[in-house]
Amino acid sequence: MSDFLLELSKNPTTRKLIKTVGLPVPMPPVLRRAKGPMEDRPLHDHQVIYGATSGGAMASACALTLARAGADPWIVGEDALRLPFVEPGEAFGRPPRMLELTEIPDRLRANALLFDATGFEDPDALHSLYEFFHPLISRLDAGARVVVMGRPAEAAATPRAAAAQAALEGFVRSLAKEIGRKGSTAQLVTVAPQAEPRVEPVLRFLLSRRSAFISGQPLHVDAKVTWPQALPTVRPLDGKVALVTGAARGIGAATAELLAAEGAHVVCLDRPQDDALASQVAQRVGGSVLLADVSDPEAPATIVRELVERHGGVDIVVHNAGITRDKTLARMKPDKWDSTIDINLQAVVRITEALLAGPLRDGGRIVLLSSIAGIAGNMGQTNYAASKAGIVGYTRTLAETVAERGIAVNAIAPGFIETRLTAAIPVMIREVARRLSNLGQGGLPRDVGDAITFLSTPGAAAITGRTLRVCGGALVGA
Repeated sequence: MSDFLLELSKNPTTRKLIKTVGLPVPMPPVLRRAKGPMEDRPLHDHQVIYGATSGGAMASACALTLARAGADPWIVGEDALRLPFVEPGEAFGRPPRMLELTEIPDRLRANALLFDATGFEDPDALHSLYEFFHPLISRLDAGARVVVMGRPAEAAATPRAAAAQAALEGFVRSLAKEIGRKGSTAQLVTVAPQAEPRVEPVLRFLLSRRSAFISGQPLHVDAKVTWPQALPTVRPLDGKVALVTGAARGIGAATAELLAAEGAHVVCLDRPQDDALASQVAQRVGGSVLLADVSDPEAPATIVRELVERHGGVDIVVHNAGITRDKTLARMKPDKWDSTIDINLQAVVRITEALLAGPLRDGGRIVLLSSIAGIAGNMGQTNYAASKAGIVGYTRTLAETVAERGIAVNAIAPGFIETRLTAAIPVMIREVARRLSNLGQGGLPRDVGDAITFLSTPGAAAITGRTLRVCGGALVGA
C-alpha cells in the first residue's frame, strides 16, 4: 500500500500549493536512495565540509575516505587542518579548499558535514559544535548527511571528558530531528583508540545514499574483529555464499537482491509452503532455494548439510525469518507465546550454533533482525518484543565469542517498513506510525537490505556486537 502524502510530495506543484495555503498537512520529503550496486566513488562531486578541534584524531582517515569516494572537501578552521587532505587530494584530483564561516560563498550547498570531536576532553569544547554547525545548517542540500565523530564516553580518561563525549549523542539525535524535514540525516560515529583506519567503510556508507532511512543513530568502530587484507569497494561480496532466511518476500527478498548485486551467491531459505515465491526470488538473483521450516528441530542439520554439500560452506548469514502473534498478555494463548519465542529467537540460536560448528567460514558475517519493538516495547507484543530484545542481547555476547575468528555479528532493528505486514495495520494507526520519525514516513524493504548488505561486507569488521536501528529516527525507543 502506498503512502498517499509521500506520493503528493513527489509533485512539486501540489507541494507548493499546500505550503502556500498553509494547510497543516505534513509533507514528507522524497528520500534520495541509491540505485544499482555499490560504486567506487559514491560521493562523486559531493561538497563535504570538514571541521575539527585540536586533539582530533580523524583527519587522515577522513581525508583518504573523501578523496577515494570522489568528494570535494572544504576545510573549516586553521590551515593546519588542511595538511592531511593535501596529498590524498592531489592523488585523486580532489584538492581541499579552506572555508571561512563568515564568508560562505552563496553558491555553496553542502551535501555533507563531517566534524571530528574525538579531541573533546572538557564540556567547554562543546561550544565548537555550535560554532561549526550554526552557520552551515542552512546551507545543507536536500538529502544531506551529517556525521559527528567522537570517542566512547565509557572509555574516557576523566569524568570531564566522558561528559563531553556523551553530550555528542544528545546533540546528534536532536540535530537529526531538526534536519529530517528535508530528508537529511545525522549520525554519531564513536571510534575506539587505534581503530581510526577502520572508519573509511563506515563513512562511505553513512555519507552515501544507502543510509537514507538511518537517522540519529550512534555507531561504534572498534578493532575487535580481524581486519581483512582487502577492502573492495565494488562487488565486495564476489565469491561469497550468503544464507538469507525468510527470503520469499519483503525485507528478505530485497536483501537477497542487494547481496546478489554485490556478487554473493544467495541461498534463499523459506518454508516449503512458500516454495513458489522463494524460487522466484532465487531465480531472479541467480541464487539457490533451500526449503526448511526454521521451527523444525531438524532444520539446523538440514541447513548445514545443504550448505556443505552444495556450496562448500557459507560466509554470510542473515536471520530474517520471523513472525508476529499479537495479543495483550491477558488474552494471549500459550501457543502464540511459544511459537513467537521459538521462531524469532530460539531457532536463531539453534541454527547459528550449528553453523558456527560447521559451515560458517572464518571472516564471516552474521546479521540478525531485531526490531524497535524489542528496544522500546509495544502494546500487545510482549512475546514479539521479548524475542527481539533477546536478539539484541544474543548479538552483543555472541560477537565477543567469535571475534577471534574474524566473524562480525550485528543486529538490525527496523522501524515502520512498508511491507504486507504493515499494510494490514488499521489505517489511522498506520498513518500515525509513518509520521512518528525524523523523516516523516515509513521505510522500504531495501532500506533494511542496504544496511544488512553493508554489515555483510569485509569493511563491516569495523563494527561488531551492535544493533543498528533502520527506522528513520523513530520517536520511540532509544
